[in-house]
Amino acid sequence: MKLIFTALLCLFSLQAAEKPNVIFFAVDDMNDWIGPMGSKMAKTPNMDRLAKMGVTFTNAHTSGVYCAPSRTAIFTGRNATTSGCYTDQIYFHNHPDYIPLHMAFNKGGYNTYGVGKLFHHPTGHIDPRGWTEFHLRTEDQRKNGWPVETWGYEAPMPAQVPASKFNQVDKKWKGRPFMEVGAIPNDKEDEIVDTLRTKWACDIISKKHDKPFFMALGLYAPHFPNYAPQRFFDMYPLESIKHGPWKEGDLDDIPQPERKKKLARKKGIHDKLIELGIVESTIQGYLASISYADSNLGRVLDALENSPNKDNTIIVFWSDHGYAQGEKGNWGKHTMWQRTTNVPFIWAGPGIAKGKTTSYTSVLIDMYPTLTDLCGITPDKGLDGKSLKNILAKPANSPERTVFVPYTEPKSYTVINEKWRYIKYKEGGEELYNHSKDFHEWNNLADNPEYKAIKEEMITHGPKKFAPIGMNKKKLKLVLKGDSYEWIKK
Repeated sequence: MKLIFTALLCLFSLQAAEKPNVIFFAVDDMNDWIGPMGSKMAKTPNMDRLAKMGVTFTNAHTSGVYCAPSRTAIFTGRNATTSGCYTDQIYFHNHPDYIPLHMAFNKGGYNTYGVGKLFHHPTGHIDPRGWTEFHLRTEDQRKNGWPVETWGYEAPMPAQVPASKFNQVDKKWKGRPFMEVGAIPNDKEDEIVDTLRTKWACDIISKKHDKPFFMALGLYAPHFPNYAPQRFFDMYPLESIKHGPWKEGDLDDIPQPERKKKLARKKGIHDKLIELGIVESTIQGYLASISYADSNLGRVLDALENSPNKDNTIIVFWSDHGYAQGEKGNWGKHTMWQRTTNVPFIWAGPGIAKGKTTSYTSVLIDMYPTLTDLCGITPDKGLDGKSLKNILAKPANSPERTVFVPYTEPKSYTVINEKWRYIKYKEGGEELYNHSKDFHEWNNLADNPEYKAIKEEMITHGPKKFAPIGMNKKKLKLVLKGDSYEWIKK
């Protein structure tokens, strides 16, 4: 009997050892200006290095058009049309029965480690359940609702704040990070919070573990403020910077009232940047922040390469959504256009092909079912995403796929495949673009009868039901409980 028990114990230990580790590497507001996606805008040697190790998805898309709903969708594996989390809803209050990604790994026998911006950054947005350890920089953060404070608590700053001329002339400036760009002295790089978080993650990755680990690292970069060490600004001399393709009158063929809202935003930001002559310096800060984020990825890759875990670790690199840099007069996110939804999405590790690129249409909610599939973990029931395991193994065999991305309200969404993008607004307006001929989405074909059948086909792939908007956090109260917290209804 003892021999049988010992044999079973050895078998269990062998199976546990064979489960791959996971590095879940998130960046914030990074668009497709990176080497693995065919762009020469940003210098990204470490993303290029990761791409050679695995598979890059060039037609991957967010699951929400700004931070909170995207990250909620990723961790729950559900679209907003299922969860009702369209904006700033607290999913673990509204749906305490959901088993989020990190908890599924914890229940599956993994040690789970988290650090940085994985969830939305305000107080009370980190799901505190299911972590072996979630690292916070200060004791104050742990006792005050776990805020993701990146540029507070004596973090190094540029010599002058605000550093950007955009905010220097803005009488409403009160520490707002939006459109803020500035260099930090190189000798302060090790004190920048994203650097500190990366080093903490590298310490975990470097160790020998008796259980498989799920290591989730979220960088704030390249989210505004675009503060980065001077050496990354030096990589992009101002005279070398050219903005992306812009078209005069690009908003003329989009539906009302979207045109009115977008024109107002364009007048407030786009035209002001041109008037102040700081388009290039603003883009410079964004590119510097991308390269700074890339350098932190390099730290992680180095730590893994020199660790006992290098041959048994899956890495997935992703951004929560894209980011516009003047296209259609937009600087930011919150749109259903290509520059906002298209995201970096790179995988590497055991069971994944090396040095491959695929145009297979994917969305970030695919990460939950894919990771649990690759690692033999039982996922939550009712996930909306699809496992990419077979695509990762044989990307050349990828079939056609059409997906949808919800907007910030029911009945508004975009449908995407390799060739087409269809956009539906709640008010009834529509857009249709042929990406194979019009990647920049300059010609809206929605009202052209020649494309009626295509539009109708795309609509069939849109959401069939829309969950009502869930309880907003404005109706909730955060209750602190020692080192943790919970939300209760007011």
